[in-house]
Amino acid sequence: MKKISIIICDRYHTCAGGKCLRALKNREGAFALYKDEKDVEIVGYTTCGGCPGGNIEYSPAEMKKNGAEVIHLATGLVVGYPPCPRIQHFCDFITSKYGLGVVIGTHPIPQNYYLQHKQLKTWESAKWQEYIQNVITDEKTRLAYD
Repeated sequence: MKKISIIICDRYHTCAGGKCLRALKNREGAFALYKDEKDVEIVGYTTCGGCPGGNIEYSPAEMKKNGAEVIHLATGLVVGYPPCPRIQHFCDFITSKYGLGVVIGTHPIPQNYYLQHKQLKTWESAKWQEYIQNVITDEKTRLAYD
């Protein structure tokens, strides 16, 4: 069984996780990485703690104690306005300090966010293309997550 945790952007701290849970069940977005896994269990779910991400320093320890092998930085970190400028720092820190894998993204990017960021040219750089590679999906799937 694959055990994962999710860290969301604190500006969405009231999020109930519905899109992430649906995407996990359907193996969509970044959860398509587990399409061959029969069972995937979420063993942690929290926010980054707000800018500059203070909870990133401590929450992975509990997640690891609960068996997490991978931490997903939720899609909200790449689609919010502005996207999180600390994503790479979070990835580097979690991997270095806790030895856990990090995946950027959870559920597919909703179409409304995709269109807005395309207009703003937010994700044109090679680095941003790398960040969104697991959650960009196709238009039909993006529309289903609007």
